[in-house]
Amino acid sequence: MKKRALLSVSDKEGLIELAQFLEAKDYELISTGGTFKFLSEAGLHPIGIEQVTEFPEMLDGRVKTLHPKVHGGLLAVRDSAEHMKTVEEHGIDLIDLVVVNLYPFFENVNKAISLSEKVEFIDIGGPSMLRSAAKNFQSVTVLTDTSDYQSVMQEIGALGDTSLEMRKKLAGKVFNLTSAYDAAISSMLLDEAAPSYLNASYQKVADLRYGENPHQAAAYYVSSFENGAMKDFKQLGGKELSFNNLRDMDLCWKVVQEFKDEKACCAVKHSTPCGVAIGQTPVETYKKTFECDPVSIFGGIVAMNYPIDKATAEELNKTFLEIVMAPSFEPEALEILNQKKNLRIIQIVNPLVDQKTWVKIDGGMLIQDVDSSFSTEFQVTTVFQPSAEQKKALLFAQRVVKYVKSNAIVVSNGTQALGIGGGQVNRIWATEQAISRAKQKFDGELVLASDAFFPFRDVVDFCAEMGIKALIQPGGSMRDEESIEAANEHSIPMVFTGMRHFLH
Repeated sequence: MKKRALLSVSDKEGLIELAQFLEAKDYELISTGGTFKFLSEAGLHPIGIEQVTEFPEMLDGRVKTLHPKVHGGLLAVRDSAEHMKTVEEHGIDLIDLVVVNLYPFFENVNKAISLSEKVEFIDIGGPSMLRSAAKNFQSVTVLTDTSDYQSVMQEIGALGDTSLEMRKKLAGKVFNLTSAYDAAISSMLLDEAAPSYLNASYQKVADLRYGENPHQAAAYYVSSFENGAMKDFKQLGGKELSFNNLRDMDLCWKVVQEFKDEKACCAVKHSTPCGVAIGQTPVETYKKTFECDPVSIFGGIVAMNYPIDKATAEELNKTFLEIVMAPSFEPEALEILNQKKNLRIIQIVNPLVDQKTWVKIDGGMLIQDVDSSFSTEFQVTTVFQPSAEQKKALLFAQRVVKYVKSNAIVVSNGTQALGIGGGQVNRIWATEQAISRAKQKFDGELVLASDAFFPFRDVVDFCAEMGIKALIQPGGSMRDEESIEAANEHSIPMVFTGMRHFLH
């Protein structure tokens, strides 16, 4: 008895070669709609699906393969006498191989089209055939990835059929795909902050050389249904990106995007900002960022929220950097930066879109809203009022402290984050660290921002001793009055925002 293969694809890559191979191996080809026409025009001899179902395609193509003569042929267990008797009684021919890929929902979900138009890209018959074939992988070979065509042809050529190991692997790929496909559709339709089930739909872009350390395997995935700054960026030069590069890029870009109306630059090292600045010109902004921490920026990542020009590129090339990121690069700047063969040059093309952050814990997942809020209104808690310039400086420092690991302190002169203390187990250590770093580089007026409240007055007392001129913190400690009293004693204006910014 002839074996039968059902082919119904939107992606025609490699299909002719596969169909020719199957016909040569005496498979009878069954096909639908556009695939039937495509194969026929190529000189192949498929039979239309309506000849199998004895039922016409209907409802604008929504119903054509949803039929017992299709799914019975896919799901029948070959070793079951009862199954074989049933299909024979109903005139159902077995289907041994399925080649199906899905309507391009992933490719169209982000387009500027109506919801009803997007719905038309939701495939029903395709996933149904794939799932039926994959469930019966003991007997049925199912192909949904064009990259698997060659392997299947090789096995059939060598063995006369695919191996059980191959069929099981291909079935697993089917459920991997359909789960991601359904997750993307669910995310489009379900407007809930915390749905009953956590859907994930991500497609692998690359296997990475390793993870945080060489002994850890890693891969890079991007969302199947939404854009984002770390998706579809353009690498214009340099060697391949690593796991750590991508994590640092994400943080670095988010920092500069806090400053929508100003030229901003950020340098990141080991997932921590080591310099942030705003300025009037591109090159001035970068130089000010470099001055924040000339030591730590070495081997770091730099992001700018403005086009990089020739003068800035020349400055960048004076220091060893892993990555430079920007929305665009002038041709001369790109030529200069490409003189360093290993420097990764990244053009970001998509805006930030994340609404949730995920934290994996053993056996579970924690989900929360992105910390996108920012308080520009604050309560002056001291008898001493901050000046207009101090207010600007405090707000600048607060924008930066949001991206520093807790406990976090940022000391600033208003346009530069000159001292950054983060990841400490108590706030006084972070304060001492940040002020010390800032004082090494700057002897003018400095302000200080904290990501969370001061638990004791020791932070205020130390700030006074070191000459800090104004403080911003969320407030909310049981000992807030002690900190306020200390600030008044030292004549330091202190403001409360009422909004904490922990980052763990």
